[in-house]
Amino acid sequence: MNKQIISKSSRRQFIRYGALAVGGAAVTGPWLLRGQNLNSRLNIAQIGLGVKGMSDAQWCGTENLVALCEVNSSLIDALKPYLPDAKGYKDYRDLFEKEKHLDAVDIATPDHSHAIIAATAIKLGKHVYCQKPLTHDVAEARMLRDLARQYKVATQMGNQGSASDGLRRGVELVQGGLIGTVHQAHVWTNRPIWPQGLDRPDGTDPVPANFDWDLWLGTAPARPYKEKWPEAKALAMQEYLRFTPNIYQPFNWRGWLDYGTGALGDMACHTVNWPFRALKLGYPTEIEASSSGMKPEMYPKSSRIRFEFPARESMPPLTLFWSDGGNTPPAEATKDITAEFGRISPSGCILLGEKGMLFSPDDGDQELRVFVKLKADEGIVSVNNHAAAMAIPQSIPRNAFDPHEPPDYRHHSEWFAACKSGKHETAYSNFDIAAYLTEIMLLGCVALRAGQKIEWDGPAMKAKNIDVSKLIKRDYRAGWKI
Repeated sequence: MNKQIISKSSRRQFIRYGALAVGGAAVTGPWLLRGQNLNSRLNIAQIGLGVKGMSDAQWCGTENLVALCEVNSSLIDALKPYLPDAKGYKDYRDLFEKEKHLDAVDIATPDHSHAIIAATAIKLGKHVYCQKPLTHDVAEARMLRDLARQYKVATQMGNQGSASDGLRRGVELVQGGLIGTVHQAHVWTNRPIWPQGLDRPDGTDPVPANFDWDLWLGTAPARPYKEKWPEAKALAMQEYLRFTPNIYQPFNWRGWLDYGTGALGDMACHTVNWPFRALKLGYPTEIEASSSGMKPEMYPKSSRIRFEFPARESMPPLTLFWSDGGNTPPAEATKDITAEFGRISPSGCILLGEKGMLFSPDDGDQELRVFVKLKADEGIVSVNNHAAAMAIPQSIPRNAFDPHEPPDYRHHSEWFAACKSGKHETAYSNFDIAAYLTEIMLLGCVALRAGQKIEWDGPAMKAKNIDVSKLIKRDYRAGWKI
């Protein structure tokens, strides 16, 4: 089979072309070139060609992208002129049945389909790159972690900020004692930037001929297809509909309980990635959430979630606070930041220690910038310019790939190398850590839906005080199973 490779000069154009394809316009301009050395490249299938799937496909195109799978056939059709040898499929089950020579898959479907596709691939011995959050349910995350260990495949979750030197340096600084013991962490995000806190509109619309609604629903309960929000509702939601007025596809499914995991699920795998690693956060003992109000089928417009973590190794108990939907940390926690910059960033993370604070103003999905203010310091400075920070040695290997390329490219490249070398632990967000992070963060979604504080038994994966079993592991729709 001919190799298809995306050139470096055209990678950055792919996302723009991909976005056009998602919107229904034709893809224009050559972005794939023929390549050589086929034996050294992985045979990869891209499963899901929505917004993130399009950008994932560009990186997989640096290997041997042999198959495309997407329930919206128009997205496959838009790419076929540039991938003439890649086979197209609507159903991932058909893909796995027919593409016996696959080495690996990249999964970029909505959250509710991640686990069933990833588990199928792993059981077939395929290496897996899966977008964040790794799963829709808590139990699915632990299952994938166990399966990856059992079948010894190379895995990587798509929290591409893990490739950032800044994130790895931030972990070293915390564990090197720069701010002493840490008792409190605050993480916040500007999400949701899609509709939440609403009821499903009445009625049904014809399913487009190119779109397989039943396959898209997959494991989720059957629902009537509805394409766009009613006009009056859409006008009232203009702040959220900057991407699309559609109710579900290609982006707004994130706010629906059946398909997405809300603001927390979307961003915690990015923004909590740094404190999770740096503070060696294991299972929390208590999770409590408050919100603007849950709807029967949707996450709320805004929420706050508190996680209590017990002592770990030499680290004391810690409280982590999550805020979204316009909520931010309390003024006491942000006073040094507002004094320095006049305001806080739309998203970010603050770690408060006995010697001072560390702060990042970033989402965590790209390069992570980290700033420090020790108690004797007059102001906040970059850790790259702080003498005490510079004195802490490097202890974590850096991503080995081109630092001039985006973290997403470097993150994928790290996974490709792990697939080929057999050193699966070298993928920094492999499922051993990524599934753990996902499992813990999704407990916040469980607390939101439960409507009360959860006392958590992590090893047993159950609440001590209430029954949340249906929120930990949902029942799949008839005909769908792992």
